[in-house]
Amino acid sequence: MTRFLPRTAPPIRAGGLVAATALLLAAAPHTVASAAPTAAAPVVALGGPAQTALHPYAEGGDGPKRSTARITVTGADDTAYEGGFTVTFDLTGAAGIADVAFEPEAGIECAATAPGSATCTGHGISPGRSTVTDLLLTAAKGSEPGGTGTIRVTGEAEGTAFTPFTTEVTVGGPDLVMHRLPFDHEPVPGQKQQAPITFTNRGSRAADGVVLTLRHSRGLDIPQRYSNCAYTTDEAWTTARCTVEGAFEAGATYTLAAPLTLKTTDRAYRDIFGYGIHEAGAGAGAVRGATAARATRGTTGEVLRAVPAPRPMTARALDLEPGDNEHEADFRTENTADFVAYGDTASGRAGATVTARLGFRNDGPAWIGHLRSGESVAAVDFTVPQGATVTSAPEGCRGVSAEGTALPSGWTGPAPRYVCPTPATVRDDGGLDLSFGLRIDKVLLGAVGRVVVRGPEPRAAGLPFDPEPGNNTARVVLNGESGGPSPAPSDGPGDGASGTPGSATPTPTTGGAGAGAGGTVAPGAAQNTATGNDGSLAATGSSTAMAASGLAVTALTAGLVLFTAARRRRRA
Repeated sequence: MTRFLPRTAPPIRAGGLVAATALLLAAAPHTVASAAPTAAAPVVALGGPAQTALHPYAEGGDGPKRSTARITVTGADDTAYEGGFTVTFDLTGAAGIADVAFEPEAGIECAATAPGSATCTGHGISPGRSTVTDLLLTAAKGSEPGGTGTIRVTGEAEGTAFTPFTTEVTVGGPDLVMHRLPFDHEPVPGQKQQAPITFTNRGSRAADGVVLTLRHSRGLDIPQRYSNCAYTTDEAWTTARCTVEGAFEAGATYTLAAPLTLKTTDRAYRDIFGYGIHEAGAGAGAVRGATAARATRGTTGEVLRAVPAPRPMTARALDLEPGDNEHEADFRTENTADFVAYGDTASGRAGATVTARLGFRNDGPAWIGHLRSGESVAAVDFTVPQGATVTSAPEGCRGVSAEGTALPSGWTGPAPRYVCPTPATVRDDGGLDLSFGLRIDKVLLGAVGRVVVRGPEPRAAGLPFDPEPGNNTARVVLNGESGGPSPAPSDGPGDGASGTPGSATPTPTTGGAGAGAGGTVAPGAAQNTATGNDGSLAATGSSTAMAASGLAVTALTAGLVLFTAARRRRRA
């Protein structure tokens, strides 16, 4: 069966499929067995845009301009449907209003089946939302501005119920085009820039109210607050959605009555500012919903207003793609963030399991975010103290050999070293708190493990924003001679990026070894013999560590903590 591509798909005239095989590349639709779903049958939902505006029909040139309506199907969150399915389009409600062609998703085939209808068939529906097809819509010849029609979408599959969907198509409408602002993209902390938001309605009718969306990352701020804006803030972003009343005429350009101020704060480093404009139809409801759920309103009493621009301004050509309504600006600020590693001390008898809390905090002033790539900002590299075995590690931490290389495929035992990546953003006054369970296999006085906060990859271990690399290391000390907090280690590699991190030489005590049978030692960890009351032991640590052989290795259990904002730790 032949699928339809954007440049080759012939239009389906709603209500006029007299010769289906001539209008679409003909093929017999895949037949799907249908059975009436029971009350317990899984339900999948069809969806798409509630409304789509069509460019008025125009003769000559490149022909009518196309609009796109993406039709989706949302499966159950936890279950994939494995069988075949059929999605049917009833186009009779849009007869004389819209001509329709199809651009199906890979693996899905669409064809005309009867005058005024078409089907798309496929196999398998994944959990969550996926695309069935894009409807490529143009205004029909003879249609008038303001003409409105509907397209009804239904589906069927064996043992599955579909929630139907209806989308409305209208000839003509507003087309709001946001102007790009000429920012200084390399500001300094404290710098303020004016943001005179300006947009043009390049459509065929006025917009009845607009919604202005402003979104900036943590290093930026807009000091003004308005009573007709709803504000939401999370770890990385602040978003304002402002409902602006009025009729915004076709062909006219508008700007804010008073320009906004975009401030670069003291915590700025790599930041983004996004600004977009949409008609208030759907956006206003979104603002009301956000306000009721989790947003707050401005309290200054001022109202954000848009007024006609004082002079003509250049706008881009008409384009109904959603991205044309908004822009984003990236900022690079010269700033620093001091990542400070911390370790822990613990004591226990042989065979006891203790908790070691370690990680780092960001002493600022900047926050660090990889907002575009989504990659980790840094990693905490932890080498286990000699004479101890990890019994539990935080979720997301991976075990590696003592040299930092990957363990053999299928490895399930404890490791001598762990690498724990951060999220893509680390706030000022944030960081990463980690908690490891350590079983003391043999009491070694002053056994030291090393904690290093470094770049996310060993080959790029530096932190280019950190002006004080000397505090990027710390110690985890087991059974030390004093109970005070651990100092940063002074021996071993300075950055902990490659090779075996340094550790102090522990002093073994007599007796006190935990019992166990022979086990497996992670690559890079030494396996040596020590005498104890309860037989031979195998301990994990650096590759030069001396440890007892023959210990049964316990399985690595689930992580104890999630990545959260780091608590500040007081230095002794």
